[in-house]
Amino acid sequence: MNSDLIQRLLASPVSFLADSGPDEDIAISSRIRLARNVRDLPFPCAAGPQEMEQVCQLVRAAARSSGTLGCPDCLEFRIGELSATDREILLERRLASRELIGNLAGGCLLVKGDGSCSVMVNEEDQLRIQVLAPGFQLEKVWNKINALDNELGKELAYAFDEQLGYLTCCPTNVGTGMRASVMLHLPGLVMTGKINATIHGINKLNLAVRGIFGEGSENQGNLFQVSNQITLGDNEEHIIEELSKVIRQLINHEKAARIHLMEHDQASLLDHVGRSYGILRHSYKLSAKEALNCLSGLRTGVDLGLFNNVDIHRVNQMFLTIHPAHLQKSAGRNLSAAERDVFRASYCRQLLAKGS
Repeated sequence: MNSDLIQRLLASPVSFLADSGPDEDIAISSRIRLARNVRDLPFPCAAGPQEMEQVCQLVRAAARSSGTLGCPDCLEFRIGELSATDREILLERRLASRELIGNLAGGCLLVKGDGSCSVMVNEEDQLRIQVLAPGFQLEKVWNKINALDNELGKELAYAFDEQLGYLTCCPTNVGTGMRASVMLHLPGLVMTGKINATIHGINKLNLAVRGIFGEGSENQGNLFQVSNQITLGDNEEHIIEELSKVIRQLINHEKAARIHLMEHDQASLLDHVGRSYGILRHSYKLSAKEALNCLSGLRTGVDLGLFNNVDIHRVNQMFLTIHPAHLQKSAGRNLSAAERDVFRASYCRQLLAKGS
């Protein structure tokens, strides 16, 4: 049953890779997560299997009763019933965290059909409510997740303190329980050598900069997630406003870096773009890291109008589908690391040949 749900998920377009208007060449996606727990039930770190199952049942009932997430037609995954590859699919699609897919005893995931909204159950907290959208749309995402949270809150009694706010497993999430982030593609700042100073400045503003898969992940493909760190003693609207100011500045700095490269070091920029395209188009072995970095160069060239035969949507899709679990689904079988590198290269050659 769960494998059928994975197939339904794979058959749906990825919502956060859709068209999003201005600045989509730099801002890939916006995401907000809310950490919530149910009053009078132990948090996942102290809960047993029966208590975690009780939480799953409560959240499923709340989603169905409120009609959120498109329920009763939403996708419901039991983590322990999924294969290792299918669990990785959820991670690669940014629907589940590494911690959730590791909870085989009590982890659950409810997902709207298009993947734009989801609720992780029994992750670090009992609920991690998430909304994803393409481009730089934090305010729109906040309005959507706030409505979703309110609907679920009518059905569930959240653990809440009048002074502290929402109570969470980790003290760093107490208060609003909110983590807002924007995924940015910043090759210009990387190529001009300004990225380290930029990250250092962002950290001073109590914001975090992480890689493509969040906390603990490294920079690959020049993709960076910028998110808030403070959740206590502030309100959601102000957090989003301050984060948005920094994102706008980053977008402007990246645009300036790309202009600088075109005006003062065009050969290096064109060489980077050309080599990236050449490797993707003609390689016969390709690691995930090398593929991501080359896709970054290709996307930079597309954004700058250097290609008329490469569709940006195809490039965006490749950023997702060159990861191991998606490749194995395409291949229809488990692949060793060496086999994945060969299959990944073939997959990239074929996709880019369609645009030639």
